[in-house]
Amino acid sequence: MCRNKNSVVFAVEKKSSELQDDRTGSEKIFKIDDHIGVAIAGLTADARVLIDRARVQAQVNILNYDEKISVKDSTLNICEYKQVFTQNAGVRPFGVSFLIAGIDSNGPSLYLTDPSGAMWSYFSFAIGSGATEARAYLEEHYKEDMSDEDLKLLPLRTLKEVMGDNLNKDTCDVAFILKDDKNFRLLNLEEKEEMLNKL
Repeated sequence: MCRNKNSVVFAVEKKSSELQDDRTGSEKIFKIDDHIGVAIAGLTADARVLIDRARVQAQVNILNYDEKISVKDSTLNICEYKQVFTQNAGVRPFGVSFLIAGIDSNGPSLYLTDPSGAMWSYFSFAIGSGATEARAYLEEHYKEDMSDEDLKLLPLRTLKEVMGDNLNKDTCDVAFILKDDKNFRLLNLEEKEEMLNKL
């Protein structure tokens, strides 16, 4: 996942157990609010609990303050909840890491959270299997001032580096939040194929 001054882009590998009807959505990329998305690595069931909670918090913020929650505040809410589960007996920590990204009044943001509830801010980052290789590729090729078009292709080029010839429209998911409309959008099969043809 990466961001520039205008946009954020999500791209994840779909494992063979996740290959499914495209209409059911992604198992690794989720929408929290119109302007915030999350990519996960770890236990999907744990992720769903945290994502549902984040969605409720986003709506509560609109009801209480008549404005959308900031990406940082949404991330902090998730981190605080995760952290509680690291210090009490009889409960286990959430077994999932998140890359949370979005666009708010502060511009595009990208945060990493781990199971302990810690949080870091990045311009680009990768989690999950193949993350070490993906991060090395991102460090070499990411530029903070890259164009939106280059930014859209960088996560796919990173996946190509990690997955090789296994990368195709069925083995990845891609989502954008662009500054023009600030709406989270998961790409369909045709859109993914069009982007892959540009690599």
